[in-house]
Amino acid sequence: MSDTGRAERRTPPVDPRLLRYARASRGFFAAIAVLAIAHTIVIVGVAWLLTRAVTGVIDGMPWSELAATGAWLAGAVAVRSLLLWAREAVSSRAAARVESQLRDGLLDAVDRLGPGWLAERSTTALALTAGRGLAALEAYFGRYLPQLVMTAVATPLLIAVMWWQDAISGLTVVLTLPLIPFFMVLIGLATQTLQARQWSTLRRLASRFADTVQGLGTLKVFGRQHRAVASVERVTDGYRVETMKVLRVSFLSGFALEFLASISVAIIAVSIGFRLIDGSLALGVGLFVLLLAPEAYLPLRQVGVQFHAAAEGVAATTDVFEVLDAARDLDAQPDAREAAPRGGALTLRGMRVSRGGRPLAPVSFTATPGSVTVLVGPSGIGKSSVFAALLGTADFSGSATWGERDVRRLAASTWLAWAGQRPGLSAGTVAENVALGDEEPDAALVGASLTAACADDVDPQKVLGVQGAGLSGGQAQRVAVARALYRRARLALPVVAFDEPSAALDAETEASLWRALRAEADGGAVVLLISHRDSARAIADQVIDLAAAEVPA
Repeated sequence: MSDTGRAERRTPPVDPRLLRYARASRGFFAAIAVLAIAHTIVIVGVAWLLTRAVTGVIDGMPWSELAATGAWLAGAVAVRSLLLWAREAVSSRAAARVESQLRDGLLDAVDRLGPGWLAERSTTALALTAGRGLAALEAYFGRYLPQLVMTAVATPLLIAVMWWQDAISGLTVVLTLPLIPFFMVLIGLATQTLQARQWSTLRRLASRFADTVQGLGTLKVFGRQHRAVASVERVTDGYRVETMKVLRVSFLSGFALEFLASISVAIIAVSIGFRLIDGSLALGVGLFVLLLAPEAYLPLRQVGVQFHAAAEGVAATTDVFEVLDAARDLDAQPDAREAAPRGGALTLRGMRVSRGGRPLAPVSFTATPGSVTVLVGPSGIGKSSVFAALLGTADFSGSATWGERDVRRLAASTWLAWAGQRPGLSAGTVAENVALGDEEPDAALVGASLTAACADDVDPQKVLGVQGAGLSGGQAQRVAVARALYRRARLALPVVAFDEPSAALDAETEASLWRALRAEADGGAVVLLISHRDSARAIADQVIDLAAAEVPA
């Protein structure tokens, strides 16, 4: 969803999807409600005890009774402090659990949506949402939601007590109190729009900075590093501007809410004062109601104040919920994917992959066990898209079958091992990357796979950084090949596909790799290979030229 669309779709005070996707939030609301009720009772008790103490001093209450009242008052204040601490503890624990559940749910949703969905989105922005965005839930759970529950529980109870003691004061609160939520709604609408813009700018800043760092070497070679820095500075300045707008609205809203609450309490105080003078209201009742009046307005005022502190977390959860909703909609669709048969042949008949809404050239061939099929053609013609279709991450027309079963009905993980142009390595040891997804890696098979991939110069225990940092381009590519070979051998998968596996290799290493892939085919595998190298044709049983199948526009 665009940022404009996100701003137009107003978020309710509590998004109901929070209860759906974060089970920990359900117990949190129940606990906070119980604490809010107890807190409200204590507030009434403190006001009553303080009123009794003040009127007792004026009326000459015996010192023994006055001391007992003071002791009860001190105990009530201590209980109130204890309840505030309990609320903070419950909120912090719930925030941590919900953050963990949403982050796990986000990762699971991205996995279900697949590489095709992920390729159309900024991974940096997604990482920002999963990291800083969800970390902002601390303010959301620790401040905003407790105050929201406190408002829903305490305000009606306090108004009821005030009305019971003094109907005029209770009516005054009922008439003036709606002014605060009215202005809160107006301010909240402005805040949501500004916060959405600020969050969007922050995501752009993170993406731009990540792109600049990753491509710094190339930028320096072409003398464009200064322009890249200037671009980051412009986005940074935009983020500063949006942040200042949010802060200004936050300041003005706090002032407006405090002003309205102060005026409302002043009206009640003036009314009580006049009635105390003419004797129509008892001192004890007037003082009791006057002590409760600020407490009746306080929760609602704090909701408005804390909304700004929690706005970043709200914006982040909105992004998370959109991903979770997309995965949920996908799960709601009938999925007949099943395990693939072990035997058979891979047959493509008029397969036309759709890319950017445009169908690519039709592809037809049959690949049998023990054969090597090489796909060739100019860049951009759709060779990698054929692999994407087989993996289930791209739509296509025509037919593609394995063992006479439509590949669209088969789980790719049950019949196809794959190594793409990008190695796709992650932080961890080389062995962990080779045995990716294997709960109990076979160390001997890891070593054999590295050797077959001509990567025996890479230490399996070498620790890699993020995105496989620590290996050269050629080494990373060979590790990716080893991972595909490991998976085929470990799971006895019948088909293995390689997309430009020798792009970063020298001629000697490339020749060794071709021999290894030829050996895989001779061992009974269906080997699919994309390569621009003429040397790949030497091991091929068939060469499929996609350029020959291209239909002129």
